[in-house]
Amino acid sequence: MSVANPALPGIAAIEPPSPAPSGLSVPRPSKVWMGRLVAILTGGSAFLTIAALLWILGTIALGGAGHVTWAFLTQAPSEGMTGGGIFPAIVGTFFLVILMSIAGVPIGTITAIYLTEYVGQRHPIGRTIRFAVNTLSGIPSIVFGLFGLGFFIQFLGGGMDKVMNHGELYWGQPSILWASLTMAFLTLPVMIVSVEEALRNVPRELREASLALGATKLETIRKVVLPQSASGILTGGILAVSRGAGEVAPILFTGAAYFLPHLPTSLNNQFMHLGYHIYIMSTQSPDVDATRPIQFATTLVLLALTFSLNFIAIFLRWHMRRKAIR
Repeated sequence: MSVANPALPGIAAIEPPSPAPSGLSVPRPSKVWMGRLVAILTGGSAFLTIAALLWILGTIALGGAGHVTWAFLTQAPSEGMTGGGIFPAIVGTFFLVILMSIAGVPIGTITAIYLTEYVGQRHPIGRTIRFAVNTLSGIPSIVFGLFGLGFFIQFLGGGMDKVMNHGELYWGQPSILWASLTMAFLTLPVMIVSVEEALRNVPRELREASLALGATKLETIRKVVLPQSASGILTGGILAVSRGAGEVAPILFTGAAYFLPHLPTSLNNQFMHLGYHIYIMSTQSPDVDATRPIQFATTLVLLALTFSLNFIAIFLRWHMRRKAIR
């Protein structure tokens, strides 16, 4: 209701302020305390997670930092693996990562390109492949080891020996080749999902503009899509490789050796692995207490390798994004 001002007849009537709408009412104290409680619980959970990580890393660093020396990194195990170093395990892990990358990264990238650029989201073939990828990502790693033993070693390697070596055992045995292929299958889901997400982030307008200018589908993918998503592809590849570098279960049956002081010289040789070496030292050693510093030091080296791969992925992504902005 308007209120007239008799002293100012030329001024329009002033409306009194209307009450606040019911939808903008002040929150009740119970809702405020509930919001604060949720914030405290989520913040506390994050703090506990970080504290647990720091405690684990600190324990490993304190237990193994004093034992990580140049001799430890460059010598082979000795004295029943209670002395010496871990050089064969470092080299074996390095070769495994390289071969796994050569086998897994191209297949994962090509599969992601096919899913994103050719079949789309609703195509039956695309749905089938994505279902297979999701299923692979949920399979325990030990199952991949059994798969590698049955398919690569017994079926493929044994068949190659029958055809090429007249049944003499050469390929049908655990080796770094079969271990690398098994690990490549393990990391395929991570690689495919990461590359597919990177390809989806490329604007659709760039593809349409390239096709409108007369480029073919392949030329558009090679000259427009892949350069724009290169940082994501590299990041996905490195993250997949870093995950596979620390896995032990798939290589138990396919190539890892208990004790092998010399380096692998061919693809059919067995190899030592940092993760498997830690498992052996902590469970099979005749004197676990005597090898405890070696266990911590080996774990520290493996963590340093894994963290280095992740930091490389972060740096490459940052550098390529910065280059693209310029």
